[in-house]
Amino acid sequence: MKFYSLVILLFTTTIVFGQTQNGAYTAIGKGVATTFLTDYQCLGINTSMLGTGTGYEDKKATFGTSEMAFSIYSPALTKQNFINLRTAITNEVTGNSAEGFNLAEQKESVANFAEKGIAMNANYNWFGFAYQGEKFGGIAVQVREKFNWYSQLNQQTTDIIFRGQFASIFDSLTVAFDGDTTQIANRPGISEDTLAAAISGQISSPILISELTDGTKIKQRWDREWNIGYGRKIFGKPETFALYGGISGRYIQSVAHFDFESSNGNVNLYSAMSPSFDIDYGAVANSNPSAVMQEASRKIPELVGNGYGFDLSATVKMAKIFTFGLAINNIGSVTYNKNIYKVRDTLIGSVSLEGLKDPNVLRSVNRFLDKDGILELEGQEKLVVPNSATIRIGGSMEFFKRINIGVDVVAPFNKDNPGSLANPIISAGGDFKLFKWLCLSAGYYGGGVYKSNVPLGVNFILRGGAYEFGISSTDILRFVSDNTHSVSTAFGFARIRF
Repeated sequence: MKFYSLVILLFTTTIVFGQTQNGAYTAIGKGVATTFLTDYQCLGINTSMLGTGTGYEDKKATFGTSEMAFSIYSPALTKQNFINLRTAITNEVTGNSAEGFNLAEQKESVANFAEKGIAMNANYNWFGFAYQGEKFGGIAVQVREKFNWYSQLNQQTTDIIFRGQFASIFDSLTVAFDGDTTQIANRPGISEDTLAAAISGQISSPILISELTDGTKIKQRWDREWNIGYGRKIFGKPETFALYGGISGRYIQSVAHFDFESSNGNVNLYSAMSPSFDIDYGAVANSNPSAVMQEASRKIPELVGNGYGFDLSATVKMAKIFTFGLAINNIGSVTYNKNIYKVRDTLIGSVSLEGLKDPNVLRSVNRFLDKDGILELEGQEKLVVPNSATIRIGGSMEFFKRINIGVDVVAPFNKDNPGSLANPIISAGGDFKLFKWLCLSAGYYGGGVYKSNVPLGVNFILRGGAYEFGISSTDILRFVSDNTHSVSTAFGFARIRF
């Protein structure tokens, strides 16, 4: 679990948005990507752009690494709430006590994050390379890490996760003193000594899990993708009309999948979590045909599933200045065969669960799956999950080889899968090459779970495109106002062309 939190902490050290740009910092600052990315960055976005060249006549190869992307969005997000979350994860990784987080602050964080909803998306580019020639077309490879999270809890579920057996739904507590147990009313003002002796909370009238959690949704996915793609011109000339086509595929290795939803009397859970999360499933693991244990010497999270995805795309260039693109991305599925669990809708009358000591909402998954958690689990042998496929349409127009503006529409194919967009995202933006070595970008986007955002970026292009680096944000308003709902910063510092 500490490794998991460390990964999230590293992402939150440099906050950035990348769900629809796959972590491509050069597109993040303008909010549009379909007809703007041309090398390995276009894999999973619009592979046919590989056939259009690098944009530099004397350079055919592009290499890049260490491009980071992470975003946090919540309708209740404030600067202090984000600091609290980040501090909570830091405390967990370092082993420090959750100093500074009292019960009142926990409740505030619960209200701000858990009940109103929180979305997180992270990407990290380990390695990318592309070769693009006029006759050959373009070929590219890339290895990247992707993490997606969305959660929205109802009030009762939030109370149990953060306060455990002391949640208000439990009308009595079982306490133990010197080996003797007794029940007392769960009420405000109980002494700290008595609270410390509590071992469980009871409900006088047991309630179904589906009723207790109604309106709660948690979706999480953590994958590693090995991508390869090819694009080339099919016919025509860009000065008049040219058609480009592209295809790409990926091998997907999955570290975590968690999909819980409770609505209208129905509760569903499908979970496959790496043993690296150190979840104690209890006795149910003994009868689970897919149960695995974490190897003590293993430092890298164990995989729990693998699968595939493929993309199809086309691009049209007209009159030198117009570009239009269409892409269907990530069609496929992942098959899980380790630590697979589903939920049984049963009555819950007693819970022996400590509340979270900090506002780290990522740990709520453990509170669901732990042997003392609020769910009754069943193991199963295999789980097949369709990918969060998307369709995207975009167009752009270039002026004087200095100004390039465009629009994008990105829509989900299956928005109920972890990592999918909640709703279509519409964006407009572009870039302006102020000098040969300096490119400024800006835009606007909204939709999905996001409200109006104003991205902004700057990219430095040195030695005629041989080296570039930059920084951007999906919402510059965050730096001038506390009333926006997202936090983001993006950067890339190791892109080389030759």
